[in-house]
Amino acid sequence: MALWFYFLYDMIQCAESNASTSRKDDGQYHCVWYGQCNNKNFLDQNCPYNGTAKPVDEEGQHLLAKWCPDLMVDRGDGVKACCDTAQLVTLDKSIMIASNFLQRCPSCMHNFVKHVCQLTCATDQSRFIKVTDIQTNTQGKEYIDAIEYHISNNYISGTFNSCRQVSVPSTGQRALDIMCGSWGSSRCTPLRWFHYMGDAENNPYVPFQITYVNTSKPVDGYIPMDAPIVPCNQSINSKTPACSCVDCESSCPAPKPLPPPEEPFTIKGIDGYAFITTIIFLVGSMLFLIGVLICPNAHLGVTSDGDHEMDTHSVSKMPGEYEPTSSFIEKLGANTDTYLQRFFQVWGTKCAEKPWVVLFLGACLVVGLAHGVKYLKVTTDPVELWASPTSRSRIEKEYYDSHFEPFYRNEQIIIRAVGLQPIEHPTANGVLKFGPVFNDTFLKAIFDLQEKVKTIGHGTDHSFDKICFAPLRTKGQVKTNVEECVVQSVWGYYQNDMSTFDETDTDDDGYEVNYLDHFVACTQNPYNTDCLAPYGGPVDPAIAVGGFLREGEYLSDNPDYKKASAVILTFLVNNYHNKTRLGPAMEWEKKYVEFMKNWTQHEKPDFMDIAFTSERSIEDELDRESQSDVITILISYIIMFAYIAISLGQVHTCNRLLIDSKITLGLGGVLIVLASVVSSVGLFGFVGMPATLIIIEVIPFLVLAVGVDNIFILVQTHQREGRRPNETIAEHIGRTLGQVGPSMLLTSVSESCCFFLGGLSDMPAVRAFALYAGMALLLDFILQITCFVSLLSLDTVRQSANRFDVCCFIRGSKKDSMPENQEGLLFSFFKSIYVPVLMNKFVRALVMITFFGWLCSSIAVVPHIEIGLDQELSMPEDSFVLKYFKFLNSYLCIGPPTYFVVKGGLNYSDTKSQNLICSGQYCNPDSMVTQLYVASKSPSATYLSRPSSSWIDDYIDWSGITACCKYNTSSGEFCQHSDSSKFCKPCNIVQQPDIGRPNVTGFEHYISFFLQDNPDAECAKGGHAAYGQGVNYKTNTATHLSTVGASYFMAYHTILKTSKDYYESMRAARVISQNISDTINEYVKLNGLNTTEESIEVFPYSVFYVFYEQYLTMWPDTLKSLGISLAAIFVVTFLLMGLDFFSSVVVIITIMMIIINLGGLMYWWHITLNAVSLVNLVMAVGIAVEFCSHLVHSFSVSVQPTRVERASDALARMGSSIFSGITLTKFGGIIVLGFAKSQIFQVFYFRMYLGIVLYGAAHGLIFLPVLLSYIGSPMNKEKLAKHNRTLNGSHMQETSLNKA
Repeated sequence: MALWFYFLYDMIQCAESNASTSRKDDGQYHCVWYGQCNNKNFLDQNCPYNGTAKPVDEEGQHLLAKWCPDLMVDRGDGVKACCDTAQLVTLDKSIMIASNFLQRCPSCMHNFVKHVCQLTCATDQSRFIKVTDIQTNTQGKEYIDAIEYHISNNYISGTFNSCRQVSVPSTGQRALDIMCGSWGSSRCTPLRWFHYMGDAENNPYVPFQITYVNTSKPVDGYIPMDAPIVPCNQSINSKTPACSCVDCESSCPAPKPLPPPEEPFTIKGIDGYAFITTIIFLVGSMLFLIGVLICPNAHLGVTSDGDHEMDTHSVSKMPGEYEPTSSFIEKLGANTDTYLQRFFQVWGTKCAEKPWVVLFLGACLVVGLAHGVKYLKVTTDPVELWASPTSRSRIEKEYYDSHFEPFYRNEQIIIRAVGLQPIEHPTANGVLKFGPVFNDTFLKAIFDLQEKVKTIGHGTDHSFDKICFAPLRTKGQVKTNVEECVVQSVWGYYQNDMSTFDETDTDDDGYEVNYLDHFVACTQNPYNTDCLAPYGGPVDPAIAVGGFLREGEYLSDNPDYKKASAVILTFLVNNYHNKTRLGPAMEWEKKYVEFMKNWTQHEKPDFMDIAFTSERSIEDELDRESQSDVITILISYIIMFAYIAISLGQVHTCNRLLIDSKITLGLGGVLIVLASVVSSVGLFGFVGMPATLIIIEVIPFLVLAVGVDNIFILVQTHQREGRRPNETIAEHIGRTLGQVGPSMLLTSVSESCCFFLGGLSDMPAVRAFALYAGMALLLDFILQITCFVSLLSLDTVRQSANRFDVCCFIRGSKKDSMPENQEGLLFSFFKSIYVPVLMNKFVRALVMITFFGWLCSSIAVVPHIEIGLDQELSMPEDSFVLKYFKFLNSYLCIGPPTYFVVKGGLNYSDTKSQNLICSGQYCNPDSMVTQLYVASKSPSATYLSRPSSSWIDDYIDWSGITACCKYNTSSGEFCQHSDSSKFCKPCNIVQQPDIGRPNVTGFEHYISFFLQDNPDAECAKGGHAAYGQGVNYKTNTATHLSTVGASYFMAYHTILKTSKDYYESMRAARVISQNISDTINEYVKLNGLNTTEESIEVFPYSVFYVFYEQYLTMWPDTLKSLGISLAAIFVVTFLLMGLDFFSSVVVIITIMMIIINLGGLMYWWHITLNAVSLVNLVMAVGIAVEFCSHLVHSFSVSVQPTRVERASDALARMGSSIFSGITLTKFGGIIVLGFAKSQIFQVFYFRMYLGIVLYGAAHGLIFLPVLLSYIGSPMNKEKLAKHNRTLNGSHMQETSLNKA
């Protein structure tokens, strides 16, 4: 409503005309009006009167004392004034409405009312009022139609300064946004304010023209009215406090200095991490070169190339000739390895002897577990995926949703102009420049689109009027008119009426006044009755248009909305905590998206570019994305399967091509990998643990990497190790499994434990991935040492019988005998070329320095990895939502709303409790609303762009306005204040003396009335629209008294564009809310307030918090997950390798280097740290085990004389299998992922998977052998003794050293 109407109406109706503009001859001042004698446009005008003041009756004196105590002067002949009782009644009503906005600041109200009182009733009106126009009505009565009001500069400026910051809590605006017309508070000045209050032509509520003559000196004998003013930070009397901080900045305590922005860590202007790691690299490299090259014989914990590790290492010595005694640890390690070899040898032999039985039992196990897939539930809800049910954000979201209903569903369209020129609009204030979106044709096309959207689903159970958010819908109302629905659109300023939009006029200076002027006026005061949208509420210009803020600007900087470069349509739809009620809304959104796609393709004008979204669109697009990339994933897996099937075989002659190939065996191995994944999924289906899409996308890749590596190692070892004389095929396979089984056990158990412990993560998606992956790896290992061994046995029998692969019913020529001891081309390359080159003394030194430099460079950049996941990356490149995200970042100029929720516990009917929260008179200087107001003054640090609304401040104001509250006389129930029926009468709210607040009973009785009362021009403080859902209360049916429970105070964040903006805004909001909680609880404790809870909790809530909370602790969570995984690998390696500390340390060092260097890759390749990349890092730890543990185990069992030879032996044996098993298999499949449509696949899967495989291969096949040649585990004396006893004992078969 327009406040100026009420105070002008009051002033004018109280004004009465004098018959002439001259003073009396004796020079005494007199009245210029008395009484009311004309009505114009429902506004009373006053009668001319040039006599002396007249006595005021008892009723009039009561009103005069209420507002104008300075005029209550009795000189012995009674109180006299230039106004009668009728004028005073009008004055009272008008000022009461004005106080609706200004009484929050007593000084402002006091100063403002003074000039109204002087104008209306002063006994010396002729001293400062000049009547300039007197008219006669049809009844022949004269009335005043224009005056000049001489008023001093000091008074105008002082009053303006005391009122300029008075706020309107329900809207977050200032009172002058409503009282200063089109200027609004941002451009309002003292002269503009007073000019608007007297402008009868442009202000429909002014009954006659009042021209304020602003002067400091007398003009034409008229002395300006110069009443003393009281600054807003001073009280008007001893009983009334000064204005609060929210309404008077000079009343605010000195703000705490903002902490300086965190400076980057630098040393001498250079990045500190880079500087330190460079020094470490230079010093470390120098020491290493000195130790290895210059002083090769110095004791550095390594052996030189030619030195034996043990003096006793001689195969010529007989048992008993070994002087050194094996330690307990060495005996334990040797025995552990021996027992594991024997177990796997026996196990492999048994499985190879009865392959069909084993395969049948394995199939039964897989089928049984896979049956659980039908019970599986796949989670696609982002909240369920990324936020732990026990996380703070989930708990707070659940609290908010259950108490206030979830944040409404948002359907939004952002439209920008294409090829249109900016608008120049000549006005009396100069040429106004508007953005091209204000072209009238462009806006009319938007209106057409808006109306079509509103008709979607018309006539069905999911039409817009049935699902929309309509805050002014009355209690019990069944049907909703579509015009009652909230649509935030510039067309709301024109009431969705084309004729209103097309209206034009001409001002006094001859300039055209049209829709552009109306837009400017409405953006300055959206609560102007001419600007209210059809639903009955305002349209926020910061939501209706976009692109008007420049870099570094905030909404609090009084933006120029004319510069907007986009128009935004926002349709609000009801949301429910009970998801079963969302069916109609979901159906409407589906049709809305279909309509928008069709409209964009076929009806969109060429001068328009558009982006849109619905509440369900993100989830729909994520689902579509996963389905659209199924083909890409399948191609990737097919390539890997084909490679495995082809490369397992070793073909030496063309004659045996179809015999020696192992396509069937390779496919069998792949099926075992897939069976383990399906079995894991089925097992957890039985358990009831929901799966995620990331499991389907990632775990097969992981298990394939691990499983294929074991398959290659087992098959290639079997191919290299020829069958001994009189050894059956089953015994041969058993002996092969005895050699590689312990290594397979080591890697599989390490990885399974790594992932099972990863299940300790709080993040649901990470936990589910870890548990599913751990179980899949465990099952894969079990199936490999059973079913795959059986398949290998069958395939060996086939090959021995010269039967063709795949077509095993075809037998080849008998003369094509099965070759023995097949080493293969890749094995020969590693053994004869690669290993000798790598183990060269100088090459090894170069490798160590290169990898050390690589590690240092990665450590320098890892702290700079960006945290978060940009919304754009989550969408496919062809998604309409991706375009919407881009438009959102470019054009939206207001951040999401944030709610500061006060949980129950406070007794709001108690004045001291109210003072903890409110921001008006008598409220604590550090109250909640005041703290939020102060925080909004520093948007760059607090991320708050607007002060919060305050239901308690508005309720206090509402309760003091008689016209705002009505009740039904027959039932005592609530009536709308606009209800003029005979059954509805004004409430009698008893106010507490001096402080003007309802007493305890009044507060509890009428709070429910306030929350049901619709605001309008007569009573803007009605709380139904702003707070109907924001305040919980329970009403006692017997006493009709209500107790307030939880409630919220809504503010707005600044523009949030990056992930960092989002999680930092949440961090800032939590800091603010914690300060508020501490302040409240300290005050409660000191004053002994009666609360229903032990402590009062305030927390912030916004719709995005639940998604971004993970980033507040992303580094600790990442380090925790990786640390647990590494610890698990260390423990398992230490135990399964017979307490071999050195080997465990080497494995951990290598894996850590792989992970750190992956971090460096993430920095350089712009891969952010988030839940997806965390899953990949945990997976990288598992895959890294494959690159390391096989080689380290082979090194530990080697009995070559020196570390270099042992490393060479291990690399020759395992290197080719690791290279062909993991590296080549994965490389082909990963390349395909680079062609995926999903940006997440391109960034987080293609880039990271490629890094995992390449970095893992580089460290496992280059760095690790070199590291082992320097600091590998010392020779185990017990293993050596057993080896030599085997060589020299007659009871043992002769065997080569490299088979030990």
